[in-house]
Amino acid sequence: MFSLDQIITVGFTLFAVIDILGSIPILLSLKEKIGEINAVKATLASGVLMVVFLLVGEAFLKLMSVDLQSFAVAGSIVIFIIGLEMILGIEFFKSDQDTKTGSLVPIAFPLIAGSGTLTTIMSLKADFGDYNILAGILVNLIIIYAVLRSLSWIERILGKAGLMVVRKFFGVILLAIAVRIFKSNIGTL
Repeated sequence: MFSLDQIITVGFTLFAVIDILGSIPILLSLKEKIGEINAVKATLASGVLMVVFLLVGEAFLKLMSVDLQSFAVAGSIVIFIIGLEMILGIEFFKSDQDTKTGSLVPIAFPLIAGSGTLTTIMSLKADFGDYNILAGILVNLIIIYAVLRSLSWIERILGKAGLMVVRKFFGVILLAIAVRIFKSNIGTL
């Protein structure tokens, strides 16, 4: 049932797609807008989304008449807008100062459990057992929680100027990722 090789492969694949370490500047930017991020809530919501998509994702999208490519394109647009916010300093996603929803949207979805992550999870089902995918998801949730809990510490280490530089740099990276996701999926629509 459980295969350490499969768990490691799934874990590293999801780690690369989720890119929680690369998302730190985005998370810090969102933390600045919405206040404290509820690490438990964001981690649990991300985990629920990932597990639900593992179990019923493709059927759910079909029920809603949405194909995987459309889902990926929509997620890429949201990621692109977040990248623009980081670079330009313009607020597109208006904060309602409610940290309950801020920890869920856009952090749990689409930043952590976005279209790339959810599509990857469904794709992994072709080669790996569900229990091994669940174990890979759990490993990533532990890492996600640790990063979310450490944001204030990371913010103190980088300082204001460091945060600004990192935010602008990763904003460009985020735009590039969004364009790549968009480009790889738009042709199939």
